[in-house]
Amino acid sequence: MSAIRRSAVAGRFYPREPADLAVQVAEYIARAAPGDVRAPKALIAPHAGYMYSGPVAGTAYARLAPLAGRISRVVLAGPAHRVYVPGVAIPSASAFDSPLGAVELDAEALALLRSLPFVEVSDEAHALEHSLEVHVPFLQSVLGRFRLVPIVVGDATPAQVARMFDALWGGDETLIVVSSDLSHYLPYAQACERDRATAAAIVGLDARLDPEEACGAAPINGLLEAARARGLSAELLDLRTSGDTAGDRDRVVGYGAFAFCPRTP
Repeated sequence: MSAIRRSAVAGRFYPREPADLAVQVAEYIARAAPGDVRAPKALIAPHAGYMYSGPVAGTAYARLAPLAGRISRVVLAGPAHRVYVPGVAIPSASAFDSPLGAVELDAEALALLRSLPFVEVSDEAHALEHSLEVHVPFLQSVLGRFRLVPIVVGDATPAQVARMFDALWGGDETLIVVSSDLSHYLPYAQACERDRATAAAIVGLDARLDPEEACGAAPINGLLEAARARGLSAELLDLRTSGDTAGDRDRVVGYGAFAFCPRTP
């Protein structure tokens, strides 16, 4: 891979033209209902094509609007869809391309991750992976400039992922984002029932999700372990399916948005 990881799904999952992309992302964020004013330490947001999951992702990213200029590093972890990853994969690239401009990667954080025994450098795992790429324009829209730590999670255990997040936890300058959709290709009513149960498990910090409940179960479970250890609480922001946003209801995909904040005294 070159020094810049090129966009793989621009023009398919989201608009390729910068102006169109900026307007669409801004609209998704603007439509989100006002919520808790607390600054989240972590988010879970979906990664499908914007016409399907964009409204739900916008609900998550609207929570970051007050944090522009305060967050300078984003740890972005999502599941491997294209390449088998035995643990965790990071790229050798120095930047991720986006129609809204390239985002610099955090070389120091990536070097730290390379010291963990379950982390490998795999440009192949990142080259076509959409689960991270689709979040970058949302992050650029709400945060402006920041450094990115892109992580593809494969068969890593919850304890390993929690250890990875702990190593990168930082302070108020660091945001953690986990990318995941929920149920896949169930009839609408069945999907809604399963997704409600999955959302309850996430809010309850129950780190026992499986890929049938969330394709990003591995990074979610690690985040839930880290959140429990760090005293964070989880809040459900939005829960919808493709049948609610842009598709039919015969076979739908579920999407959820969650925010993790320090518990109030």
